[in-house]
Amino acid sequence: MYKVVLIYFLIFTTQASSSIQDYIYPYNEFSYSNYGTLGLIQNPNARFLEEGSLGFAWTHNEPYLRGSLIAYPFNWMEVSYQYADINNRLYSLVDEFSGSQSLKDKSFDAKFRLIKESKYVPQISIGFRDLAGTGVFSSEFLVASKFLSPGLDFSFGIGWGNLTGHPIKNPLQEISDRFELRTSSVGEGGELNINDYFSGSAGYFLGAEYYIPRSKGLRLKIEFDGTNYKTENDIPLRQDSKLNVGLLFPQSKNLSYKLNYIRGNTLSFGFSYKLNLGKKNSQTLSKQKQTPIANTDAIKIVTSKSKSNLYKASLKYLSDDKFYLQHATSNDNSLEVVLSQTQYRNPIISSGRALNILNQIAPKNINSLKVSEINGGIGIYSTEVDRGSLSRGKNFFLPPKPDADISFQPFYYGGVNDYEFNPKAKYPAFFHTIGPDLRSQIGGPDGFFFGDLKLKSSSELLISRNISVLSEVSYGLYDNMDDLKLPSDSILPHVRTDIVQYLKQSRNLSIQRMQLNKFGQFSPSIFYKFSGGILESMFNGYGGEILYKPFEKNHAIGFEAWKVFQRNYDQMFGIRDYNTLTGHLSFYYTEPKSNVTFRMKGGKFLAKDSGISFEFWRVFYSGFRLGAFFTLTDISKEEFGEGSFDKGFYFHVPLEIFSNSYNRRNFGWGLRPLTRDGGAALIHSHPLWGIANSSNNNSFNRHVADFYD
Repeated sequence: MYKVVLIYFLIFTTQASSSIQDYIYPYNEFSYSNYGTLGLIQNPNARFLEEGSLGFAWTHNEPYLRGSLIAYPFNWMEVSYQYADINNRLYSLVDEFSGSQSLKDKSFDAKFRLIKESKYVPQISIGFRDLAGTGVFSSEFLVASKFLSPGLDFSFGIGWGNLTGHPIKNPLQEISDRFELRTSSVGEGGELNINDYFSGSAGYFLGAEYYIPRSKGLRLKIEFDGTNYKTENDIPLRQDSKLNVGLLFPQSKNLSYKLNYIRGNTLSFGFSYKLNLGKKNSQTLSKQKQTPIANTDAIKIVTSKSKSNLYKASLKYLSDDKFYLQHATSNDNSLEVVLSQTQYRNPIISSGRALNILNQIAPKNINSLKVSEINGGIGIYSTEVDRGSLSRGKNFFLPPKPDADISFQPFYYGGVNDYEFNPKAKYPAFFHTIGPDLRSQIGGPDGFFFGDLKLKSSSELLISRNISVLSEVSYGLYDNMDDLKLPSDSILPHVRTDIVQYLKQSRNLSIQRMQLNKFGQFSPSIFYKFSGGILESMFNGYGGEILYKPFEKNHAIGFEAWKVFQRNYDQMFGIRDYNTLTGHLSFYYTEPKSNVTFRMKGGKFLAKDSGISFEFWRVFYSGFRLGAFFTLTDISKEEFGEGSFDKGFYFHVPLEIFSNSYNRRNFGWGLRPLTRDGGAALIHSHPLWGIANSSNNNSFNRHVADFYD
């Protein structure tokens, strides 16, 4: 042990360059190990990708097939979801139940940076494998990584659990007897076995990654494997050598392939793909440049003749840029317009472009311009700017100074009586899209993957500015669900675990949603919504919510209550004999610097259990949203079943990141490791937080540099 520590000290105190950026290579981002997190081959390292990055890794490493989804909420944090097929074991101990299915294991991993690398100090991180899973791959580690030269990254660490292939005495035993024994065993998963962390035997591991010069990022990896193949999995694996070697082949900055030789007897291979989705879109400056209006001097002469001319010009030129003027009013030196729009997710870009249009057409006597936006008949915000400051800032491309050149305010929408110009809106208005929809059930004794491909019609009928009907109807095209048979084993009301019945009996024509909404507000900070109809795929009902969200504050409070009726499995209009009253009180807080939002939601859930749901999400500069949640209720772990408590994660990717045009659409994906009935909440469409989220001063101040985009 002392020799290892001495070698470690000598290596890490060499005066080597600490940054790979000093060495000019293409495709030099850090790569994934066989365990689906950043590392060498089997061993972890202390590295991280940039915050806002999202990665996927797949590895074939007998007897494991592993898929990993990896996210980086911060520069110092890596979290991942692991799905492993263990093909030398059956799905369960009962052969008749398992059929031909191999064991499937789901787990979460996490790693945190403790010390950032500097010239003389290595980067040090602490990590956890199988953090809340079954314990098959359970490990903890403390690892240090250091660039010994611009192209050589060396890592050394100490591990516990399954990272004890080179056993040493656990140094933490000198602190407390608690660390002497590791008592956890493989189970159903879902629990945090905190008492076993860093306990039992320890082991060391080490290795290096060499970036081969002038080879387009080709890398050689070599390591002394720290994995204990006698404790990992119930069936020990033969290990002929502790030395692993591998090559990484980057095809691009995002896509890489790998080939490894491990245990002295096994060839493993895989690929990974990663993207940074958190930064300001690199294509922003090339997106849909706002076309200057021609003959503005002549237009200003016309608009100076009468208010009617000014209002009609505002209506036309705003509409040309997909802003829909709802109301307008003007006096001797100011112009205010109320508009709606569906193109821009960023309120700074939206208001900046609308104000630029008004600046080009308004007569010279107008000194102040104001734009207010409504969404669903709810007032969201107002942006007011001094016209002289607007022109000077645009000429020199200087963003306006909040509270000096520009002001952001909450907006209460009182209706047509507050304005001089009220163009007649055409209602009802109908919007419609159609496209493919894929539903799936992954993992289980009946088969690895079951799913269906459906043609889905999504529509919105606007009856008035604040009343609408949302509909989602689909028709099945293809499915393979005939052999899907696994019934629910839940002892709670089957509010979610009858998913197999819903999937199988709604394969033809089905209705996912047909929801009537009415939105409104009592004040600039208090919003409400009433809804009724088919609220989601499993429940009909009616109810509403109210949200208190002060514009200048970083907190909000919401309340919702619903009377719901469980739907028939065919997802048409019929209902089953189960109904309940569900409702929650929610508290939101957004930390302004990191833009992380915390929500605590307490109340009664669909299965009549009561408790609290905790949710965290971060919205990055680009609009990319990454979140996770867990729910604790008054049912026991035995009543909940496998998984112990409800938990999951999700992400929403703005589609405009991949486009040369602005749009507000998202691609969203979320996952619960298991579908259970405890902690299940109603999934109604258009919650108030999403509608009124832009009504926040922090959002404007954070993006003020985008004002002239």
